[in-house]
Amino acid sequence: MSVAERLAEVRERIARTGRHPNDVTIVAVTKGFGPDVCREALDAGLRILGENRVQEALTKIEVVQGAEWHLIGHLQTNKVRQATGRFELIQSVASLHLAEALARVDPTQKVLIEVNVSREPQKSGVDPAQANDLIDEAATLLEVRGLMGMGPADRDPRSAFEELRALRAGAEQRLGKSLPILSIGMSGDFEAAVAAGSTMVRLGQALFGPRTAV
Repeated sequence: MSVAERLAEVRERIARTGRHPNDVTIVAVTKGFGPDVCREALDAGLRILGENRVQEALTKIEVVQGAEWHLIGHLQTNKVRQATGRFELIQSVASLHLAEALARVDPTQKVLIEVNVSREPQKSGVDPAQANDLIDEAATLLEVRGLMGMGPADRDPRSAFEELRALRAGAEQRLGKSLPILSIGMSGDFEAAVAAGSTMVRLGQALFGPRTAV
């Protein structure tokens, strides 16, 4: 199947949840795929490309025109200067230390706070118990646009997605402003995420098939 055909299928699956496909932004996760696949995604009508690693992303940013780039993987503080200003959105701020490092370079950087709502130690993200403090502090340093999280690998993800949605609602009330992005849902669970209120899904295999090396 082509990327365009897979994208049409994804949009149909979103519609079956009762949400309008236009209300859910799709981030095409191009980690592990080369520039040609990135261009195919753009040709299919996708606009946002997501990368996990700064260095891999920068090589593609140089040669792929017309995309909006998001960093969705863990960002090390020693890569902050390379990342800041190159990504429209950094989705993976999980500590005050990282927020402060980003703010020192560019306090206008748009970010999401990543919360480990799956409570799996192998996954990054701030502990949900500390999430409110991080959201509030980061919002004084950067342009916080919302929250990001991943569902658990071994159980129904709906409760984790609902928890993240509730954290966002609480943060909006405390901060007195909208946090429009709820970035939850990947290829294996995006329908549950969309049903739970996701505004942004991060899809790799659902759009491109099995990942291959660049």
